[in-house]
Amino acid sequence: MADDNRRVALVTGGSRGIGRAIAERLLEDGMRVVICGRNAPEDLPRYHDAVAEFEACDVRLADEVQAMVDRVSGRHGRLDLAVNNAGGSPEADAATASPRFSERILALNLLAPLHVAQAANRLMQAQEDGGSIVNIASVSGVRPSPRTAVYGAAKAGLLSLTESLAMEWGPKVRVNAIIVGLVATEAAVDHYGGEAGMKRIDAMLPLGRMARGSDIAGVVSFLASPDAAYISGARISAHGGGERPVFLSLAQTD
Repeated sequence: MADDNRRVALVTGGSRGIGRAIAERLLEDGMRVVICGRNAPEDLPRYHDAVAEFEACDVRLADEVQAMVDRVSGRHGRLDLAVNNAGGSPEADAATASPRFSERILALNLLAPLHVAQAANRLMQAQEDGGSIVNIASVSGVRPSPRTAVYGAAKAGLLSLTESLAMEWGPKVRVNAIIVGLVATEAAVDHYGGEAGMKRIDAMLPLGRMARGSDIAGVVSFLASPDAAYISGARISAHGGGERPVFLSLAQTD
């Protein structure tokens, strides 16, 4: 068990992209950070001499999640923050997507966050200071999500789940969601059609650029802090002001 009183955070999918940025920010904030995934990364998130720990876990499997949280509790004696970041989906035609495909997308983006939240809540409810759970949602859950329809439905469900859990688990545990917009991650260049495509998307957004991982990490840091002590059941949008409606660019002016 740890011999200091540093707060402990768990970040699912914390080895790359937004998850890695979140893990690095929480290390900067002085927390002990555990990341999890199915495979260990070649290099762990770090901030100066502080390095994240890794736990192998398939978050779609409730038994594996509970065993992981038990191990974290056994080492550190506490869990103060759980960040449900793992998720995503390849594109698929909703008309022909297989049942197995849809089930796997729902499992990763909706059931897995529930498994992690349940395991974290069991521990946090017994802690004097309770804890905080942050769900990484998406604009796909609040607007149409063509070619990722099941992903969008799962993220919409995650937003509803956030509000219900916040109501059930307060006052000990706060549960919030971040509605993440377009993010410039490692894979963004290919996904958005190269540098030219990324520049067009940047120009569409009111703040003039896609989000960076650090932008989302900053919101997580806030929600985990005492400054957010009265925030629970919230949906915080981190989308740069929102996507410009298509009709504005199609409308003709005299």
